[in-house]
Amino acid sequence: MLGTFLASTPLLKEAWRLCSTTNAMGCGAFAVEQVRGVGYVAFSGVQEMPVLRWDPNYGMLVPLDVAGHGMFTPLKCRYNDEEPIMVHSGALHLFLRHHSRLALQSQIDSLLENTKSIVITGHSIGGSIAFLTALRLLSKLKSIFPPISVLCIGFGSPFLGNKSLSQAILQERWGGSFCNIVSTHDIMPRLSLDQSLVPTPQWQVLVRFWYTYVMASNSMNFANLQLTEEDKAWLFFFVEANMERLVQAREGEGGRLFWPFGNYLFCSNEGTICLDNAVSINKMMHLMLQTGSPNCIIEEHLKYGWYVDRLTHQSLKRSFMEGDLSESSYEASLSLALNSSGTYRQVLITPMAKDCLKMTRPMGRPSNLNAADLAIRLSKITSYRAEIEWYKACCDKSEEQRGYYDSFKQRGASRTGSHVNMNRYKLAAFWDKVIGMMDGRELPHDLHRSSKWVNAAQSYMLLVEPLDIAEYYRSGMHLKKGHYISSGRERRYEIFDQWWTERVVTEKLSNRRTRYAGLTQDACFWARVEEAKEWLDNIRSQSDPRHLAFLWDRLDKFETYAIKLVEGKEVSADVVAKNSSFRLWLGEWRASKSQIYSLISMDCTSKGIEECTIDIGSSSPAGRQGAIPFGSGSLASTAMEEPPPRDLEDQHLHGHRTGCKAEISVNICCDLM
Repeated sequence: MLGTFLASTPLLKEAWRLCSTTNAMGCGAFAVEQVRGVGYVAFSGVQEMPVLRWDPNYGMLVPLDVAGHGMFTPLKCRYNDEEPIMVHSGALHLFLRHHSRLALQSQIDSLLENTKSIVITGHSIGGSIAFLTALRLLSKLKSIFPPISVLCIGFGSPFLGNKSLSQAILQERWGGSFCNIVSTHDIMPRLSLDQSLVPTPQWQVLVRFWYTYVMASNSMNFANLQLTEEDKAWLFFFVEANMERLVQAREGEGGRLFWPFGNYLFCSNEGTICLDNAVSINKMMHLMLQTGSPNCIIEEHLKYGWYVDRLTHQSLKRSFMEGDLSESSYEASLSLALNSSGTYRQVLITPMAKDCLKMTRPMGRPSNLNAADLAIRLSKITSYRAEIEWYKACCDKSEEQRGYYDSFKQRGASRTGSHVNMNRYKLAAFWDKVIGMMDGRELPHDLHRSSKWVNAAQSYMLLVEPLDIAEYYRSGMHLKKGHYISSGRERRYEIFDQWWTERVVTEKLSNRRTRYAGLTQDACFWARVEEAKEWLDNIRSQSDPRHLAFLWDRLDKFETYAIKLVEGKEVSADVVAKNSSFRLWLGEWRASKSQIYSLISMDCTSKGIEECTIDIGSSSPAGRQGAIPFGSGSLASTAMEEPPPRDLEDQHLHGHRTGCKAEISVNICCDLM
């Protein structure tokens, strides 16, 4: 458990030391250090107060996407009807300001190069910046293997985002990377910092006192706080009402309310408890606050150094151990947790706190048994896959020579096609069930690293996704929603891509294929073909040379990519079938090149190019050298085993501008015709 881990290592103590340092440095400060092989990044809890005010143009919660530049790409909603992932507008503003500081970024990059573990931390608002920085770093490092360990520790940090953010973090299995340390009666982590609080004079006075105290604690004392007893009571009951609203929130309201994520380590005079269930966290924060009074809320936000020091040296109190614990290990652990939370002396609160702790106990069947059941179901659906493989083999051997993809796309009302389509739905239902159980944390957390499941998912994707693509374009969904890759691809395939990427990084495949693959290794290959077909249709009707150049670049890059796959035997035989849509597209594209060039040549002439010649080169590999226009890279194709190529000619086109160094060089290589 994360709480036990933190209590048994120096990470917590070092994190607070750096937080104290940055707090003393003043507004907007940060610190980066490397201690015993671990990198630390800390953000000051003293930040500019105006950015925390309510922005009437955006509201307190704004979509995480407004950060732009794909900073948090992995964090996205699973379904269209879900609330968007949202975060506190002021916290996001502060994060973006820090993210733009080159000094901070260069020091973080240095840590990434020299350490394998990074701890990002912050006190108060600084913790919110730390959380967003950690999310950005986790998003950036997701595809790197071996992974760099990222741990984020906040000390008394307020709520950051909504329920959708919490669910997205769970979906990425990043929950264990976040821990917010919360003292018994600290009001800051129980606040949403909304427009009903931040502008009030009570809040402004309290925050100024906190800021002044952490920057110069030796010259400050609580007598300097200019808050009346009535002001303290107002703040206390405001926070209590805020927590009660969260606890009573109904299903569906979480999208517009702040919501906890990750782990919460609750500290009291008696000990600590660690929770990772969001509902339990809300209830426990509410119950622990009820054990306090308005007079204790001021200093609690400033006591984290004391709690950290106590935690690293803490042991169970003898007075508690003198009583008899239950013989049940579960009941005994509940009693110990109640003792550590400081609620066990409250007659009215103890039963509710105990029920809250019981909510954290995993319900239902153990995850390993669920995985075993799924493995049995996986073996039972093998017949569906086998029938689709048989269908593919028949398509590849058909006299029509259209191949697997085009045969399914152009199928008639045949019984075989309908049966294959039904199998496609059945397999999709099984794999969606697997993803759903993973999202619900019903399966082992490392299932996606099991070779059995990774290979099974990859095989399913390579076999069935071409059929999904064929059905998508057959039914005209691309006309309603957009092309498949950007608008129609199922989430399960994106997840399986990630599983496979993480797997192949650790297992390098260096053997070159000597025959075509059984399944095309790019599951989205046919979707790319469909897009290329549209580009080719557009380029034929286009007369603007600049737009022609843009489409040419896209088409040429796809041709280069496709030929590379073919030469590497990374495609199945249906791709190079005589009447496959790829083969037909390639022939049409290469036949159109000379016409397209003439239009571009006319544009060159209008811009002062005085010489434009066409050289006919040999079809040998030596003659296939040159630059692809508009920066798409060179293309050199060699003859393939299946089907045998016809002798074709390369066309070398050179244009020179008189009196300057500008040069256009075009090389068109045609092998697969």
